[in-house]
Amino acid sequence: MTAMQRSTVALPDGSARRFRLIPETPGPLRRLTVALLVIVLLLVGLGAVMVQSAGEVTAIAAGQNPLEGILRQSAYAVLGLGAMAVLSQAPTALLRRWAWAALAGGFALQALVYTPLGYEAGGNRNWLQLGPISIQPAEFMKFVLLVWISTVLSAKRPLLSRWVHVVIPILPVVALSMLINVLGGDLGTLMIIAALVFGCLYFSQVRARILLGIACVAAAGIGVMTIIKPNRVFRITHFLEVDCVADIAHAQGMCWQSLNGFWALANGGLLGTGIGGSAAKWSWLPEADTDFIFAIVGEELGFVGAVSVVLLFAALAAVLLALLARCRDPFAVSAIGGCMTWITVQMLVNVSVVLGFVPVLGVPLPFVSAGGTSLVSTLMGLGVVLSCVREQALAADPWP
Repeated sequence: MTAMQRSTVALPDGSARRFRLIPETPGPLRRLTVALLVIVLLLVGLGAVMVQSAGEVTAIAAGQNPLEGILRQSAYAVLGLGAMAVLSQAPTALLRRWAWAALAGGFALQALVYTPLGYEAGGNRNWLQLGPISIQPAEFMKFVLLVWISTVLSAKRPLLSRWVHVVIPILPVVALSMLINVLGGDLGTLMIIAALVFGCLYFSQVRARILLGIACVAAAGIGVMTIIKPNRVFRITHFLEVDCVADIAHAQGMCWQSLNGFWALANGGLLGTGIGGSAAKWSWLPEADTDFIFAIVGEELGFVGAVSVVLLFAALAAVLLALLARCRDPFAVSAIGGCMTWITVQMLVNVSVVLGFVPVLGVPLPFVSAGGTSLVSTLMGLGVVLSCVREQALAADPWP
């Protein structure tokens, strides 16, 4: 090999080390990555605006800066986008190497919720107060489980036809994480984690009968965890037996949040009242900037705006599926499939709660609801997706 040839061979390594959020070579991976980033930035930007609008009245009433909402949400957005960019450049081999350490760290954070550092909010003890910062370990655990489960499935790829290799060690670890969430009263996060795990397994082509068995076990487990807490049983029974729209007797009780969510959506009409024009946020709708922010979106942006938000999530899911179809690495397939399932199911649960299809579960709308841990962890999950896409682009085109 000549000196000229040796210098040519060295070029790909140098090129691979450059920061590259979007594949350089024109093609499907480049177009899909651009579409992914555009959709995410639109949703994150919308979230900052809507959190400011929904929380402005509450901030003023509490004596805070009127711009507290957009300042806080924008800071978390910058942090999350920075983490996404950093993870997009990390080799997936490095992510797999640290997956077990991240899992241990995730469990440690979850356990700290039951120490004096933890506190209860909204009836759930799933928050940590670390100085001036509040974090929700269960949200961070979604990202950790995404990377860890994808690592295990990629390592066990030839053995996934046998149920024991699918179940061990994934189900015991996930069950322990879910148990910690349930003890704190957080049933909504449990459902999202279950969906994330199922997505990783499904797109890793685990056999249908094994998936069915796991789904039955998960359903039974969620049922038991629901029954052991009387408050959850009462809320579900109330949801099934009471029509909040027709039963005026419950308007001041359990139906208050749902009713005000319905009225906010109805008040929006076709085109909405305009940004800042919500009436529901004036102390009528509880959790207006978090769990019920979709109601404020529907009120201020109208039916057109609410449908547009749902379509953005549908487009995001379609882009992630298209990226998944173009990746061959087992880790990438599981990670992208799990991330897509995580975001899509969480969006569907949040919107379904606001529309009254399911009981109130306390699940945020991805990218849009106020909440730093949720926003940062979701963007970190997309950072793993971008890392997988970057490596696939380099593998498909070894001479950029």
